[in-house]
Amino acid sequence: MAPQNKRGGKRPIPQGEQFFTPGATGLRAAVERRSAVPMTFLFTQVPRWVAPVLLVVLLLVGFAVANPLGGVAVLPVLAFIGWLAYLSWPSLGVSGKLLRVAMLTFLVLLAATRFGAF
Repeated sequence: MAPQNKRGGKRPIPQGEQFFTPGATGLRAAVERRSAVPMTFLFTQVPRWVAPVLLVVLLLVGFAVANPLGGVAVLPVLAFIGWLAYLSWPSLGVSGKLLRVAMLTFLVLLAATRFGAF
């Protein structure tokens, strides 16, 4: 069932200046174009609580399970955070970029420890 807003209709796409990076070419343009459908689906058709709850559950499994299964649980979280970081990168300041790099580094190290790299 599609999420509903307070008036009973489907949740509208959020207003914004522009979804795509102006003047993007090559890989960035291709990733942004291919990301449009999943992002629209995720943010308009799936209840708002599903993505955060699923990511938290997977991350908790990654923390709790100290074997390769924990590493496998962290991989979707790493992929999702990496995807969002890549899409938001051009609009970020230095502190935002450092925060994303730190988060991705932490998730890579967590997954690596679960797979026995350290």
